[in-house]
Amino acid sequence: MEMKEMIARINFLARKKRTVGLTESELIEQKELYEMYLGNIRAQVKQKLDSITFVDKEDLVQH
Repeated sequence: MEMKEMIARINFLARKKRTVGLTESELIEQKELYEMYLGNIRAQVKQKLDSITFVDKEDLVQH
């Protein structure tokens, strides 16, 4: 499932939960979608942090 579709479904289930409530299967689906979404966000953050390079002042001085 693409991220856009996932977010749309999460939002739909959240609105439905506030208005009429969710069935047991929808509650399970909502939990699974949240876990997938958060896993995706965590992976993006980890990827970004892994790409960071620390540089010392000495490394910046050109010889």
